[in-house]
Amino acid sequence: MEGVNSNIAFKPETLALIDRIINQFPQGRQKSAILRVLHLAEIEFDNWLSTDVMDYVARLLHIQPIEVYEVASFYSMYNLSPVGKVVLEVCQTGPCSIVGADRIISHIEKSLKIKKGETTSDGMFTLKTVECLGACGYGPMLQINEHYYENLTEDSVDELLSEMRKIHSNKNEN
Repeated sequence: MEGVNSNIAFKPETLALIDRIINQFPQGRQKSAILRVLHLAEIEFDNWLSTDVMDYVARLLHIQPIEVYEVASFYSMYNLSPVGKVVLEVCQTGPCSIVGADRIISHIEKSLKIKKGETTSDGMFTLKTVECLGACGYGPMLQINEHYYENLTEDSVDELLSEMRKIHSNKNEN
């Protein structure tokens, strides 16, 4: 196929998992697997979805690339550009804003010397703002991977950033 990046391919074990996921849906409804397949794509392809990766997913699911782009761009949980090792997703909806989300976002921006949507020069942190993360009674809050950090203050954010630096610096040394 012209224009297809043949360097992009899931590992055989991931392809087997994707096949099992697709087979959970009725014949002709393979598009229903798109969310799970996009998550697997991010895991396998550096935590973001390039156009080539999304095109590959479309071919696997036998759907049009635009159908993948629409889903990937709709949900904030997918990264459409390269991100740092630690993605800080700060909730910015009403309840979190009322209790200080904007203050937390500003603090992170100053501490890391980046703005929303940017990655630190060392590639460690990316700051994103997102819509409701479902912890309205515990804001301000942020999410890193599947972990929520709630009732944030500037001090607790500093501790969290320090902890993430240690964790991810140690991973680089191993």
